[in-house]
Amino acid sequence: MPALFSIDPHGGGPLYLQLAEQIKRAVAIGSLAAGERLPTVKMLAHDLKVNPNTVARVYRDLEREGIIATAPGRGSFVRDQGALDQSRRVALDVAERGIGTAVQEARSLGVTAREVRAIADAAIARSYPEEAS
Repeated sequence: MPALFSIDPHGGGPLYLQLAEQIKRAVAIGSLAAGERLPTVKMLAHDLKVNPNTVARVYRDLEREGIIATAPGRGSFVRDQGALDQSRRVALDVAERGIGTAVQEARSLGVTAREVRAIADAAIARSYPEEAS
């Protein structure tokens, strides 16, 4: 499997959160399809140069969230049941976190809520021209 994931040990936040976010994003955009097998914990830990416990924690969390399923002796797979609904939920979750981070950054820079709304409205208009009223 080609390297789908990468982490930044020096500033991207906790490693397990970076990896979990990337897996969720891959499911949301279809890079990881329903039923697709994920790399083994050992293989992914080796590729990313992290402790296998970090990858195991991510897989456990994703399984608890219903994004993946693990079959002992077979590996971890993107869940089949409700894959489209799950993918939509994951996409919304990823988008919400990204927007939340951007809003927090804007606030820390002294940008007002009204200015943030104007920036967001302009970005939405640029990204969704077919929905312009």
